[in-house]
Amino acid sequence: MIIYPTLELHNGKCVSLTRGRLEDPVLWHVDPLETAKGFAAAGAEWMHVTDINALAGEGNNNDLLEEIIRSAGIPVQLGGGFRSREVVERWIEKGAGRIVIGTMAAYEPEMVRELAKWHPDQIVLAVDIFQGSVMTEGWRTQSAFDPATFVRAFDEAPLAGIIVTDIDADIEDTDGSVGVISGLAAETRHQVIARGTVRMADDVSLLKYVPNISGAIIGRALLSKDVDLAEALELAQATPEPVADFQ
Repeated sequence: MIIYPTLELHNGKCVSLTRGRLEDPVLWHVDPLETAKGFAAAGAEWMHVTDINALAGEGNNNDLLEEIIRSAGIPVQLGGGFRSREVVERWIEKGAGRIVIGTMAAYEPEMVRELAKWHPDQIVLAVDIFQGSVMTEGWRTQSAFDPATFVRAFDEAPLAGIIVTDIDADIEDTDGSVGVISGLAAETRHQVIARGTVRMADDVSLLKYVPNISGAIIGRALLSKDVDLAEALELAQATPEPVADFQ
């Protein structure tokens, strides 16, 4: 299982969102670029970055994102406000390893399938679930889509994966619940990346054994030091099966 240490950027700073509120981010007093380099130094294979300004439609962090992509030392999975083909392809050209698309998939699914065709294994579908429905516009708009039906519409697209967030669990600040995520993972042939479920190291151990979950995004728990990245990476490694000793 792949651990994706995560940065959420707002006005050039590292933040976390409380209960999904874009207007009230929690500020972390760390340097984004040095933190990204620290993820690589700890042994991470990938990192995930979300541009909160772009997600909210209030500017962007483009210069900082480009610097992170150039300097982090590991591939960057980039999300936040990707609502046109031009912007997606521009960031792929700038070196982003993967682009995460959510809202555009709800409004222009054929465009997303086409992008996945032209950029295989570089497009990630984001599915944010609240009270049984897919949410769009940064958790602000409830769609009419059932999550299972929604993900099955992309079964034939060569996606790099699907990020699934159980917003109910995130809002209630409960221990990492994998019920909704594991249920949706059973409905798709794509590998699922769980978001919002890891609040302590034991959650990584649990996720590792859920079928079809290939990764976990961890942000706030790393910055708050509730989870040590090196420990999480070690826990996420495959456990060797016992082998009989034949004579």
